[in-house]
Amino acid sequence: MFTGIIEEVGVVEALQAQAAGARLRVRCRTVLEDTRNGASVSANGVCLTAIDCRADSFSADLAPETLRRSNLGDLRAGSLVNLERPLSPSGRLSGHIVQGHVDGTGELVALDQLGGENWWLRARVPAELDRYLVFKGSISIDGISLTIAVLEGLELAVTIIPHTYQNTNLRSRRPGDRLNLECDVIAKYVEKMMGGGANEGLTEARLKEEGY
Repeated sequence: MFTGIIEEVGVVEALQAQAAGARLRVRCRTVLEDTRNGASVSANGVCLTAIDCRADSFSADLAPETLRRSNLGDLRAGSLVNLERPLSPSGRLSGHIVQGHVDGTGELVALDQLGGENWWLRARVPAELDRYLVFKGSISIDGISLTIAVLEGLELAVTIIPHTYQNTNLRSRRPGDRLNLECDVIAKYVEKMMGGGANEGLTEARLKEEGY
């Protein structure tokens, strides 16, 4: 599990196509301090298994599903990637629960300056994800824990503070870029509970029975 608090911005050394999927190599240092082969690392919000860990880089194999569902297939040598290690049991959940399971990609519409080194990011989201998005709710964008400030149709907006802009890959993003989106997992569980069926589901009547 991750928190959406980016620890380091890595630089892609290579993305090599394989018979099925691809292999990604990223140059970095901070996230490698206690990372060993087989450990999880979030790259642009995608949970990957680190292999061939060295002092200044690691590799990861990307499954076809990962390439289809995320923007990792768009990476090239020199691309910036947001990196985060999994949350430790003694750590603080400073962002929100981020699983590293990307739901889909959105499109960056604009990243405009607000003044004082603050930015306003607007992104277009897939229609199938709209039901999981709420005003002031959490969303992970390229692995960054952010709060939805505006929802208008299939477009959302978030404020980017100076620290986030300076310490993530957002500084390299341009309109039209694909952004990895992971919706709040709580919304998915609520949808499942409200679905009814054999497990009865969560209804207004049941909530009243339980004292809500």
